[in-house]
Amino acid sequence: MALHVFVAMPYGHQQDIDFDAVYAEYLKPALEGAGFEVFRADEARRAGDIRADMFQELLLADLVVVDLTLDNPNVWYELGVRHALRARGVLLIQSERDFQPFDIYTERKLRYHLKDGRPDPHHLQGDRQSLASMALATMESWHGRAISPVFQLLDGLSEPAWRSLLLTGNNEFRAVYETWRRRIELARKGQRPGDIMVLAEETPTWALRSEARRMAGKALMQLRQYQLALEQFDAALELDPADPGNQRDKGLLLALLGRHDEAREWTDALLREHGDDPENWCLLGRLQQEDWVRHWRGVTTNANSAPHSVSSSESMRERAGRELSRLIQAIEAYMKAFVRDPANCYAGLKACTLRHLQIHLGHPLGNPASLPNLEGGVIWTCLAALERQPDDYAARACWAELTVLFNPPGQVGKAWREAVAVANKDRFALDASRQQLLILRDLGFRNEGVETALAVLDEELARLEEPWQARRLFLFSGHMIDAAERAVPRFPADREPIAAEAIAAKLDELGCNEQDLAICGSACGGDLLFAEAALRRGCQVHLYLQYDEADFLQASVAFAGESWVDRYYAVKENALTRILIQPDELGPLPKGINAYVRNNLWQLYTALANGVETVRCIALWNGEGGAGPGGTENMVETVRRHSGRVSILDTRQLFGL
Repeated sequence: MALHVFVAMPYGHQQDIDFDAVYAEYLKPALEGAGFEVFRADEARRAGDIRADMFQELLLADLVVVDLTLDNPNVWYELGVRHALRARGVLLIQSERDFQPFDIYTERKLRYHLKDGRPDPHHLQGDRQSLASMALATMESWHGRAISPVFQLLDGLSEPAWRSLLLTGNNEFRAVYETWRRRIELARKGQRPGDIMVLAEETPTWALRSEARRMAGKALMQLRQYQLALEQFDAALELDPADPGNQRDKGLLLALLGRHDEAREWTDALLREHGDDPENWCLLGRLQQEDWVRHWRGVTTNANSAPHSVSSSESMRERAGRELSRLIQAIEAYMKAFVRDPANCYAGLKACTLRHLQIHLGHPLGNPASLPNLEGGVIWTCLAALERQPDDYAARACWAELTVLFNPPGQVGKAWREAVAVANKDRFALDASRQQLLILRDLGFRNEGVETALAVLDEELARLEEPWQARRLFLFSGHMIDAAERAVPRFPADREPIAAEAIAAKLDELGCNEQDLAICGSACGGDLLFAEAALRRGCQVHLYLQYDEADFLQASVAFAGESWVDRYYAVKENALTRILIQPDELGPLPKGINAYVRNNLWQLYTALANGVETVRCIALWNGEGGAGPGGTENMVETVRRHSGRVSILDTRQLFGL
């Protein structure tokens, strides 16, 4: 999406200068030409508190352009607010003035030319180019040194957390954010990672964009789409390289993807830079615990299998005991986290559980008196967390894990049932709890309570329907039937049988059957021919529509004749077909987004979420670019950019054109 610019400047005629002309002829065209979305406060047409909207703009706009030609008190006030709120993202401009105010005397300012109180036509083109270049350069240096003199001179000053300020009161930015957040959550609950990936690219400002990537990454992680989640966190770190939460989540995802050495190196670097952050020590503790488990469980052991026999449990217990040094490393990392933050019930719980396992494995504690102190501290921390957030799954799960250590099975079951009741369909969190319990089960630790807890978790996980995983995913893009007024033929109506035969042959060559999923649009011509062929092979078909059905049929089907409308409905009414309408699933089309490009990305990301190795793209295409974005060329290029496999059915050869 386009970056957002807020312009702070005088309005109307002041001191013989037409500032409305400066905005309309110079500022707005230059910035829009550089790809920015431009807003000036007087352009607002909505009701509400104008000052609140202005403050939100000054906080969240990607760039604030300030015209200091005159000493306008409102403009100076707005500049001061931006300098106080944000370290970067300010561009100062001015025409001729007699003196430079002391406070910004050393600041770089871009000069533009006036003639008779309006932009000078002899310099206008050059002034526009200079402004566009400087605006782009300012954004490219977003993570460089602070531009605001407030942040330059007050060492240690941090920008405010935009999200906490965004959520105070009702304003446009809050409405946009809340709508977007709800869409992400609905996509997560519906287990639609492709939707999440599209929505992650549709935030209105730079500040929201980093948060959007983080939320998308979290949602994809919950769906166990770890590689896609990692891509989102990498994108978030490009926007804000120093964000500690995104840094930790990247380390966790590297571990979840089995890239253990990379995860450890990444975490060690975090600790060198931020050794006082308890969450970084928690991440290290997790990696070291996983390293310990890998060494005694062995690559052939299936943690998800039925309960192990006594001999198997004894064997693993003996191997786990031999890896005491790795276990101690994990305990120490969690203890460092808990000491640094005694409110961190997760860190305390893990340290306490691993201490009990140390004793269970036959290794006495060096200081036995320390364990009751640790237990008491963890119990108090967990109870306090439950008081603060009674509906938080993490807090409930920590308390439930403690009951496994100390309570009879009946109380264990009750605690876990209370935990899963607030899990909010978070399969990732539920499975993480289950994996911890499987470690205890494998080592024969408090078997009855562990089995009780596992039974509750397994029952809850069974309620969460796993999304159907296609063996192979066929993604199609191709030409529509030519409209009557088309000057140069591309898909003449009388070539339909040839196209249908070529599509069917390609699906047979690729082995399309009832285990597969076909994704395409629904336009007359290639899309519907592909859908019909896939349905004849027992393949499930998902049709993606850019617009509401009535508008789509009018634009992309009906012009070719009523027979194509009938064929659309025949495909739609097949039991194997599902219709997905873009505005219903993803929300209204955001400003500056092309509906066809969005539809292509939506289909592609849905396909990639099935696994790029399973994707087969078929394109009925003449190899040429279309009249606009979002066509077959765009789809083919995008698939290839993601290393997908593409089969081109060249219409020039097929149709003899």
